[in-house]
Amino acid sequence: MNTRHFVMLAAAAVLTAGPALADSSGIKVDQAWARATPGNVKTGAIYLTITNTGTAPDTLEGKASTPAAAQADLHEMKMANGVMEMRPVPSLTIDPGKSVVLEPGGYHLMLIGLKAPLKEGQTVPLTLTFAHAGTQQVTASVAKVGAMHPGEMSMPGGGSMPGMPGMQH
Repeated sequence: MNTRHFVMLAAAAVLTAGPALADSSGIKVDQAWARATPGNVKTGAIYLTITNTGTAPDTLEGKASTPAAAQADLHEMKMANGVMEMRPVPSLTIDPGKSVVLEPGGYHLMLIGLKAPLKEGQTVPLTLTFAHAGTQQVTASVAKVGAMHPGEMSMPGGGSMPGMPGMQH
């Protein structure tokens, strides 16, 4: 094989690899939200949905970043022997054609060292890093204190949830 043939084959390989790489990094992040934090609480959480529309698995790294907190780490809450435990998670794989929901009581991004309270109606910028899709900029909207899903806002006139002093409904 002469040099000219080698260069042409190498160029053809690069050109045909492009679309396959683009297809395999089809990560979509949506429904990003956080709960408002009361008083001087220095921790919070961001929840979101990650969908892999690509053809290969991708992995969310366990560290994210936001100007709202000193650090943002991937955590998981789960029941173990009747006790709710929370632990850091080094990464989270999203298989092709699947979605992973970060939600209260499960996976979430733990905000540690909040620089200011998260207030209902605000937004929080967040940068996620994936092994193949690279970095993704996300904006999380802040729902009410104690919210269980995105967009849950306080009711006009306030009030307390039974058994949850200070929680607005």
